[in-house]
Amino acid sequence: MGVFSRMSDIINSNINAMLDKAEEPEKVVRLIIQEMEDTLVEVRSAAARSLADRKELERRMAHAARETDEWQRRAELAITKGRDDLAKAALAEKKHTESAQDALREHYDEVELGLAKLNDDIAALQAKLADAKHRQNALQARHHTATHRLKARSRTHDERINSALGRFEHYERKLEHMEGKVDAYDLGKQHDLHREFADLETDDHVEAELAALKERMASAKAANRD
Repeated sequence: MGVFSRMSDIINSNINAMLDKAEEPEKVVRLIIQEMEDTLVEVRSAAARSLADRKELERRMAHAARETDEWQRRAELAITKGRDDLAKAALAEKKHTESAQDALREHYDEVELGLAKLNDDIAALQAKLADAKHRQNALQARHHTATHRLKARSRTHDERINSALGRFEHYERKLEHMEGKVDAYDLGKQHDLHREFADLETDDHVEAELAALKERMASAKAANRD
């Protein structure tokens, strides 16, 4: 079971219900507390990794922004030198860096959402942990009640459900593996097709931006003469 699955189970669990089913409540609560503490450490580690990812993305986004500005400057320089060919090439590179910026920004937003969720999960887990520690001293008095309730429960039905869920998850993993194999065959084709359309769109964008840039520079030059 992964850290986030365990965390979800702990956060959504009812500690009283867990103790009601236990033969040794004192031992169970110790295990619950240990599991919560271990999970909290792992979740905080995951949050630390996400924070590191966010800093790296911020650095890469700043670098991409500088590159975009630099290609814009080069395009303007090329036009002043009468090198429309170089200006078009610079604008094409600018378009690529802008696309890279957009991708980085989407990734950054995803990391931000993940960090917000981790923050909420940590707070919920800490609340559960505090609750478990608070109840630990009262477990002995509840032991007899939990024992009698446990005898009245039948585990047959629960075991069947768990077995069915286990088989379902096994089949689901096999199906995902098969789907992954199918998708792998199309990766190269999809990339080539997307690239061809991206190049077409880039050419149109570059031509339009070149014309707009030349018009702006001509207007600025005329204004300076006036």
